[in-house]
Amino acid sequence: MDKNTIIGLVLIVAVLIGFSFWNSGQKPPRKQEVAQQEQRQPEQPAEPAQEKVLTDSLFAINAANDSTATAPDTAAIVLSNDNLEIHISPKGGMVSRVYLKNYRSYTDFRNDEEKPLLLYSTEGQDAALNLGLSTKQGTINTLDCVFTKATVSDTKATLRVIAADSSALAITYSLMPGDNYMLNMSIAAEGGLARHLPAGRQNLAINWYQNIRQHEKGFYFENQYSALTYKLSDGDTEKLSDTSNDQELAEGPVDWVAFKNQYFSSVMLCPNGALDNALLTSLQHRELTKAERDNGQQQYLKRYEAAMTIPFDATGQKATTLQFYYGPNQFNLLKSMDKCSLSDKEYDLETLVYLGWPIIRWINRFFTIYVFDFLTRLGLPMGIVLLLITILMRIIVYAPTRKSFLSTAKMRVLKPKVDEISRKYPNKEDAMKKQQEMMTLYSQYGVSPMGGCLPMLIQMPIWIAMFNFVPNAIELRQQGFLWAEDLSTYDSLIDFGTEIWGIGDHLSLFCLLFSVTQLVYSYMTMRQQRESMSGEQAQQMKVMQWMMYLMPILFFFMLNKYSSGLNYYYFISLLASILTMWYLRRRTDDAALLAKLEANYKANQNDPNKKPRGLAARLEALNKQAAMMDAQRKRQNNK
Repeated sequence: MDKNTIIGLVLIVAVLIGFSFWNSGQKPPRKQEVAQQEQRQPEQPAEPAQEKVLTDSLFAINAANDSTATAPDTAAIVLSNDNLEIHISPKGGMVSRVYLKNYRSYTDFRNDEEKPLLLYSTEGQDAALNLGLSTKQGTINTLDCVFTKATVSDTKATLRVIAADSSALAITYSLMPGDNYMLNMSIAAEGGLARHLPAGRQNLAINWYQNIRQHEKGFYFENQYSALTYKLSDGDTEKLSDTSNDQELAEGPVDWVAFKNQYFSSVMLCPNGALDNALLTSLQHRELTKAERDNGQQQYLKRYEAAMTIPFDATGQKATTLQFYYGPNQFNLLKSMDKCSLSDKEYDLETLVYLGWPIIRWINRFFTIYVFDFLTRLGLPMGIVLLLITILMRIIVYAPTRKSFLSTAKMRVLKPKVDEISRKYPNKEDAMKKQQEMMTLYSQYGVSPMGGCLPMLIQMPIWIAMFNFVPNAIELRQQGFLWAEDLSTYDSLIDFGTEIWGIGDHLSLFCLLFSVTQLVYSYMTMRQQRESMSGEQAQQMKVMQWMMYLMPILFFFMLNKYSSGLNYYYFISLLASILTMWYLRRRTDDAALLAKLEANYKANQNDPNKKPRGLAARLEALNKQAAMMDAQRKRQNNK
């Protein structure tokens, strides 16, 4: 591996570092930016101005003049299946709480409490969904209405709000039974509601917001992988910034909008038609201080807001349908939700699990996920699963790694001959001749100087693929291994109790092990390269080695807040590389290798038709071209 290869290696690592910052949500300005980009605690929205008076005039509970009338039943309706418990409030007629039965928050996990995870709650103005319908008198807001319970079962409920003339707005919820995460919702006009509405096409205005609770251990890491995401009807999936306040008007109809945090999402889907005029907003919540957390103050990550419209049939002949997915961001589970669609539309919800750039996404989609799922089904600990994936990766790249090592070893045993060429051309003006003669030498002995960088080119996409896969693998959530209690978040060797710039409030042992292992790997790689280089290349290597030694420090600062599963994978992957390098070094006989190269040299010398190939041929052509130009200049000077 020559100077150019080392520069390439440095650039690859720089790409990885740059990718991590890009992946954390740094993106170009959108068409509509939120003017205020400061980190702040978002204010709650104001109540709709004077809309309640109008609502009461149409949908009145006619009990004021009836002494026998009873107050409306406002107790929540509870729908339940194997995975979900959903509460629906008659006040507003909307979902008020969603529990995921088979998951729990990190706080409950740490305290060993078996409580279902509260994904969605309207209490304390944490969330709300309002449907607005324009009438001849003004706008009806469902949040101002008290619905009556028409029919209720374990998985289905119908609610109505009825006007004085018996016209009504009916909402029906249907929770799919079994181990499902999909809730169906239909909104329909009844009893001649159309006479209260203006002529022409009607739309329901949807205003939905949610303050996203922190469910995991670390604010920084969970916040980085949480983003308001939506899918345009033309097939593209977009997201708002996950690191700053952001707002965007969708460029066309939208199939779904997802209020996504790292491992769970609340998704509104439109099976028939699309959501129009979607104005989407994401606002950052600040991270609470330790004192605020100790006082029991709820930590939120972001506030998501979505304002949209959807067609509404005022005649009541056709209901407006929506679907809601409340559940985990698990790739195959999300992909299976297409079969729950109320139409032929494919939702492509699996795009909520970000798998990387196209080539990286293919690696994760068609290799990593299949291998990971297969090993997970065996019931193995997640640390062992990552170890087996690492071993499999090493087996796949062993052949090119061995070829690369032999290429470097060949250059090492030919170093005395290369040193002779360097002494033959000590002047800088003879650099091209020296380089050409070196390439010719390598070509005659059957050595490829560029062979040393092949394993790195193979491994880098795999490393980046795992960089995207591990933080999104919900299977690692609350799975312990060795000293790490939860592989989906950082492990703490030391908790500082206060924020330290560049590091955070802790020291991750797996990150530290990875950084030390990378330092050892860099040392072994640099030593191996020094043994095969001479002259100017050896001097350049001394400068490069300090850059290589600096990288472990950069990675430590970058990955200390990342999940212990990712740092563990990088640690054992580099450790496997070190062991492979050590094994190949022990198995290589330099004397036998040199004898083989001498045999190659003799065979090439006896072949008069043998010509330089590759880089040697290009350098020879450049040298001939330079010689012709020199000769031409001399002839012109003689004239």
